Amino acid sequence: MIKLKTPISEETRLSLRAGEQILLSGVIYTGRDAAHKRLVESVKENHTLPINFNHQIIYYVGPTPPKPSMPIGSCGPTSSYRMDPYSNVLMPYGLKCMIGKGDRSDEFIIELVKNKAVYFIAIGGIGAKLSKSVKSSKVILYDELQSEAIRELYVEDFPVIVAYDSVGNNVFKQKDISK
Repeated sequence: MIKLKTPISEETRLSLRAGEQILLSGVIYTGRDAAHKRLVESVKENHTLPINFNHQIIYYVGPTPPKPSMPIGSCGPTSSYRMDPYSNVLMPYGLKCMIGKGDRSDEFIIELVKNKAVYFIAIGGIGAKLSKSVKSSKVILYDELQSEAIRELYVEDFPVIVAYDSVGNNVFKQKDISK
């Protein structure tokens, strides 16, 4: 298990390899389909992003409302393939680390390697457990999107696995040579 603190330096990002288990601590950002659509619109209209994603991580999640005295509700990953068209536009603007669930398109993987980005996966179905790693949560952009707003989360030991690394290794296509 590798412990990493955010923001993730380029050197660290480039050293990560598919299959490595990571415990993240620090700030990560949330965003799903609606937020990604707005980010892409911003790029197309202004050629800038309203948030600086350099060395940051975005987590594809739409958390449930928090219970009293909790910073966030259940926060399991959403299926990432829906972000592929948006991610391909955003990677050249600094989005190099993403967390989600499931495999991605071939086009996404090509762009990921081209931009030397990394895709992490979190385990689906354990959103309540993942929420225990979140120590604070605040909406920072697109409040009107409610659960799909962009939030800044502070996490401690948030578990992820490197699914695709910056050189194209892919945990979904690795072969078990132990047999």
